[in-house]
Amino acid sequence: QVQLVESGGGLVQPGGSLRLSCAASGSIFSISAMNWYRQAPGKQRELVAGITSGGRRNYADSVKGRFTISRDSAKNTVYLQMNDLESEDTAVYYCRLLGNGYDYWGQGTQVTVSS
Repeated sequence: QVQLVESGGGLVQPGGSLRLSCAASGSIFSISAMNWYRQAPGKQRELVAGITSGGRRNYADSVKGRFTISRDSAKNTVYLQMNDLESEDTAVYYCRLLGNGYDYWGQGTQVTVSS
């Protein structure tokens, strides 16, 4: 069984920064990618950023230049550094772990950008 535990969400003012973490534990092997998604009220869940086992990164157009995804393979942890946050970034952020024959989601962490 694999568990994903997200942390780092909270309330921040526009222009501020947050760093999300997602730590994976359990029977983990052959990780393909670790991704961050978000879901705002009344909207569909969307991919925010992803990083493959080979280190290739991809970002949604709306966050390019503001968000950075990184990972610590030794700790099976992925991070999302979010800078210059905007009210439109308010959402529940979810971590997703993809591997050989498995697909796990975290429980989500709330990010609220408001003055």
